[in-house]
Amino acid sequence: MAIETPEGYRALSEHSVCGYVESVAPLRQRLGGNASAWRVREVGDGNLNLVFIIEGPAGDLCVKQALPYVRLVGEGWPLPLERAWFEHQALLEQSRHAPDLVPQVLHYDEKLFLLAMERLSPHIIMRRGMIDGLVYPRFAGQISHFLARTLYFTSDLALPAARKKAMIGRFCGNTELCRITEDLIFTDPYMVHERNRWTTPELDETARELRQDAALKLAVARLKLRFMSDAQALLHGDMHTGSIMVTEAETKVIDPEFAFVGPIGFDVGKLLGNLLLSYFSQRGHETRPGERDAYRAWILETVREVWDGFEREFLALWRAHPTGDAYPAMLFEEPADAAALGEERSRYMRALFQDALGFAGTSMIRRTLGLAHNADMEEIAEPARRAACERRNLRLARELIVHAADFADIARVTQRAAALEQES
Repeated sequence: MAIETPEGYRALSEHSVCGYVESVAPLRQRLGGNASAWRVREVGDGNLNLVFIIEGPAGDLCVKQALPYVRLVGEGWPLPLERAWFEHQALLEQSRHAPDLVPQVLHYDEKLFLLAMERLSPHIIMRRGMIDGLVYPRFAGQISHFLARTLYFTSDLALPAARKKAMIGRFCGNTELCRITEDLIFTDPYMVHERNRWTTPELDETARELRQDAALKLAVARLKLRFMSDAQALLHGDMHTGSIMVTEAETKVIDPEFAFVGPIGFDVGKLLGNLLLSYFSQRGHETRPGERDAYRAWILETVREVWDGFEREFLALWRAHPTGDAYPAMLFEEPADAAALGEERSRYMRALFQDALGFAGTSMIRRTLGLAHNADMEEIAEPARRAACERRNLRLARELIVHAADFADIARVTQRAAALEQES
């Protein structure tokens, strides 16, 4: 049975998208000429949407349109088109706080659930670059800046309560995409489920052990509760190396359609988890042993710099802009209050760090045992070699989830990752 869609909606094609763009004057003028002079190709390789690149005599742009189902699965998994609206709203909010780190929005069509944005070129998806062993020297500083600013300025630490509640209301309808996260990250990988897959038979026993691990499942359940109930800040919601486009000099964060108001540690942790998964995949991409030792070291340095940079800037913003109704500044004006407030900020960041580690671990597990895997591991052709990389990834993931409190700082995390990499 066909999926019902709102009146006026139609999925565009490489042919029809040019006719649509030609009808929107600012987009037509950006490209120059008319549709007959434009080059178009559909490049959507993600799980959900159509993505078109259109090039004209005067310029280019990117058109992204929501489909009424999960593209990875097909029409058997319907999905609300309204996620495009949430992505549009998130991009507008993020651009207020980190304008140089998100694509410029050129146009939004509420009937077609379509976004037109600047085309990012010569940027590539960061995950692709990391599979190829490319170094991005400015990435850690830029992404920690993005995380700190977008998360701090949408939190109760910066916002008056009324504005924060209005933001929660604006994004609370993104329930179906939140449900995808709740199921695919926090539930499915820890049970027998038809959507799960892994490198079989090599990981069969490991997957079984994790499904029977009561301590792990309880820790994941606590993280799921945090995800569902702790409305700390506006999240990107899908912060990983597939949602980031990069050059050596520039970082752009894309695809915030999973945006909602949730726990800060989720965005930070999901990114850290994807970097660590990439770290464990590198041996599988070597043509000779030790070939990527330097690159592995760079990834671990990046993990440290991302957390340290985020923590440093988040705290600096808290000190400089204590404008929210949480921890109101007028309560801490006496000199004696400074030390107490400093200790409280340290406690807050420690709790956030532990959250981030747990969420990192859940992301590492879901990308190994759940539905949607990362190309980092998937492109390792030999199953036994891939499974060895994935097994080390899963070992650290479990430790980050169950024993987050045992890691004093991010350096301990990267030291443990390095130790696991050396064990076999």
